[in-house]
Amino acid sequence: MLNLSSLSMQFKVPQFLDIEDKIFGPFTFKQFVYLAGGAGLCFVLYKLLGLFVGAVPILIVGGLAIALTFYRPNNKPFINMIEAGFSYLVQSKLYIWKRRQSVKKEVAAVKVEENILNRDTVRLGGNKLRDLAWSLDVLDLEKNKNTGN
Repeated sequence: MLNLSSLSMQFKVPQFLDIEDKIFGPFTFKQFVYLAGGAGLCFVLYKLLGLFVGAVPILIVGGLAIALTFYRPNNKPFINMIEAGFSYLVQSKLYIWKRRQSVKKEVAAVKVEENILNRDTVRLGGNKLRDLAWSLDVLDLEKNKNTGN
């Protein structure tokens, strides 16, 4: 007789697939590239522009390199946010325009609606409201009978 438990093989399922390996000390490969690239670009700006003229571009590049390395808004990489912003800027946008009525017509329509609401609330007393609810229930029952439910 064949023993099925001896034939079954167990496979190890990899876990933590979204965690990157730390390659360069406490940094992943991407983090190291962002830091090294930012530091290299800051050095090039320093050599080309000097310290006083290049201070602002050096701070901007350094800040961007640090943000790309460590800043994670909504637990997602900052590069995703930059990519989304850039794609929003370059893609075509759809603007929908709805023509509005003139202000006088809108004010008149609001006044008419208020008059109708005030008139209906005054007329609907306890008996009228009960009669209305009963008539709606009867109409609903007749509608269900006609449809076969």
